[in-house]
This record gives sequence, C-alpha cells and structure tokens, in this order.
Amino acid sequence: MRLTPRLTLLLVLPPMLWAGNAVVGRIAIESIPPLWLNALRWMLAFLILLPFGWRALATAEARAQIRDRWRYLAILGLVGVGAYNALQYLALRTSTPLNVTLIASSAPVWMLAIGALFYKVMPRRLQVMGALLSLSGVALVLSRGNPGALLRIEFVEGDLLMLLAMIGWTTYSWMLARPPAHMRGEQRPAWNWAEFLVAQCVFGVGWAVGAAGIGDLVSDTAPAQWSWPLVAAVFYVAIGPSIIAYRAWGMAVNEAGPAMASIFYNFTPLFAAVFSAAVMGEWPQAYHGVAFLLIVGGILVSSRATARTSH
Repeated sequence: MRLTPRLTLLLVLPPMLWAGNAVVGRIAIESIPPLWLNALRWMLAFLILLPFGWRALATAEARAQIRDRWRYLAILGLVGVGAYNALQYLALRTSTPLNVTLIASSAPVWMLAIGALFYKVMPRRLQVMGALLSLSGVALVLSRGNPGALLRIEFVEGDLLMLLAMIGWTTYSWMLARPPAHMRGEQRPAWNWAEFLVAQCVFGVGWAVGAAGIGDLVSDTAPAQWSWPLVAAVFYVAIGPSIIAYRAWGMAVNEAGPAMASIFYNFTPLFAAVFSAAVMGEWPQAYHGVAFLLIVGGILVSSRATARTSH
C-alpha cells in the first residue's frame, strides 16, 4: 500500500469533517437534545441519499437482499449510524472536551486490539510504534504542552460513553473491511456506495429515532429551540460528517486497511484545535507544531509496516 495523493485525501477528509462535527455539535446541543440531534442528522442524511441510492429499496428483489442480510446491516446501522454520534453528543454534556477527545484518539489502540481479538490480525511492531507515536502527539495537544496535565484527568459518565462509542466505531470499521461471506464477491449485492449507506440507514435511522424517543420518556428533556443557526448545524452534520465523510472513510478503510485509517483518525483533534481557534480565538502554539510532526511520524511508520505486510 502506497500513500498516493488520492488515498491521502480520502484518509484526511473524514477527520476534518468529524472535527467540524465536534465543534458544531458542541454548540448545537445547547439548543437541541443530543439524541434528537443525532436522529435528525441521520433522517436528513437518509433523505439526501435517496436520490443516489433509491435502487436499494426500489423493487421486491432489492428489499429481499436487505432482509437476507438484516443482521449484518442492523449491526452496522447500530454501531456506525445510530450509536456513535449519539454517544458522542451525550458525552459532551457530562464530560470535558479534553477527556472526550483523548478517548476518541485511542482509536488506533482499539483498532489493533479488536483486529487481534476477533479477526486474528496480529499487529506488527511498527504498527504499534506508529500508533503510540501518533497518540503521543495527540496527548501533547490535549495537555497543551504539559503532559503532567493528563495525570489529573477524572473520568465521569461521559468518558465511559465515549469509550463505548469508540469501541463501536472500531468494530464498524473492521466490519467494513472484513464483511461476512454474503457481502463478498459474487454474493454481495451490486450496491454502489450510496445504496450501501441507504441499506445501513434503513436500520440506523430506526435505532437513532428509537433512542431519541426513549430518551424523552425516561428523562425530562427540554424541547429544541429552533433558529437558523441550528438549522444550518443540522444540515452540516447531515451532509459533511455523515454522507461525505462516511463515503470517504469506507473507501479509505477498504484501500488502506482499518489500522492505517485509524492512524489518520488522530488528525481529528488537530483539526478541532484549528476550528476552535477560528471560533474562539485560541490560536495554535509551538507545541501544536511538535504534535503535528509526531502524528505525521506515526502515520509514516505505520505506512511502512503496512507496505511490508503487503509484500
């Protein structure tokens, strides 16, 4: 595997859009319950996808293909569509941005662990070194140049929710890269990317709306306070972090593999720092540059390990 400009773009675009999702989501949940933000996000994304992926639902034969694979698609819809961002939005209400971002940046570790435990893919030494190198860069950003600050983190409910979200997300990535027999070769339906995402959303939207409805029943949530900025936020999270990022992420995982893709996921907090600077006026400092070099170094080390594996 070689990092071509096209593959690099596919790997970088999702974390950039997801960083925007974290910033926009943090602002939006002040006006709308987190579970309904996630539900509206995927309902709108589903409607936008339909003109591109309607064939997945158009005929009885097409719908039968979804029914025959409902277990696989339901799990994908749960961990990748219905749960991940719902848990992230919920985590931002009870946890600190430092903790949430730190836990999200543990994706390479969970990706390697799940690959070893459930898919018998043992990580190479360079892959582990690359993951740790990138994580050290992320930790430098999160600690604002003072690694000792990481020792004073106190975990709360939101931290555990984000941990669960990351385990679900890495499971989703491995399920894309290592699908069951009925989703490989000639047995796989002739779905394009939009039709495949529509098939996932059939179940994912149901999970998301159901969770939001249950949330209203078990807790006293305030109704959404609608405004044009909130409408714009919902459209952004439905189009950018959902459709565009998921399309790019699926292509990147298939071409580069889950382990390499997870390393690039660590660009998310760096992009979030830039976006936060633009919104809040907190501009990057010298340690951001050092952290960037560490993360890029981790990507290069992991890329070398993956290239050796392919040979």
